[in-house]
Amino acid sequence: MDASAIIFYCISAFILGAGLLAVTTTKIFRAAIWLLFSLVGVAALYFWMQVEFIAAVQIIVYVGGIVVLIIFSIFLTQQSGSEMPRPAVKQIIFSALAALFGFGFTFNIINQYGFVAKSVKPFAVNVEDIGMQMLSTTEYGFVLPFEVVSMLLLASMIGCIVIAMKTPAADKGTQINLAELNTGSPFVPLHKPVSNFVITPETEIEETIK
Repeated sequence: MDASAIIFYCISAFILGAGLLAVTTTKIFRAAIWLLFSLVGVAALYFWMQVEFIAAVQIIVYVGGIVVLIIFSIFLTQQSGSEMPRPAVKQIIFSALAALFGFGFTFNIINQYGFVAKSVKPFAVNVEDIGMQMLSTTEYGFVLPFEVVSMLLLASMIGCIVIAMKTPAADKGTQINLAELNTGSPFVPLHKPVSNFVITPETEIEETIK
């Protein structure tokens, strides 16, 4: 086994390990970080294959775009440090069966294809050809997936804006300035100078005396 094969297996193990930790951790922020590491490993695999342009796109779009958007969404929900609920037993069984089915399906395709060892040739990738093929409307063009991905990013941005517009609920009570209240209110004692009071969730009133 040469050094190139060792590097390939190390990168593959890193990608699989980070992906496994991303779906098994109970912290939502840690899941996003492990997803970030997994996508960086995929970029490293592209660099190993000497496809530098695809690796750069992987880092810019997925690592620098989608994952950062996910992290911002987590922070906007104000639950970055909270633990996610444990999945039910049915969900665990269904996920395990889906993973086994995907592994078996992939292994079957690879086994039936029968890869033949050929002379190793470096990739001759022209960036201009990639751009023309990506935006081409011909039979083998990728303009439709390109537009679908842009719509996905737009939907993610709209979701972040909607989450950010939601005001968090007051857990410790709502602060009310008495200077803005009517001084003739029967609920405010007029013989004491009061600065403000706090309405707690149990509707108890605590007066703060200057």
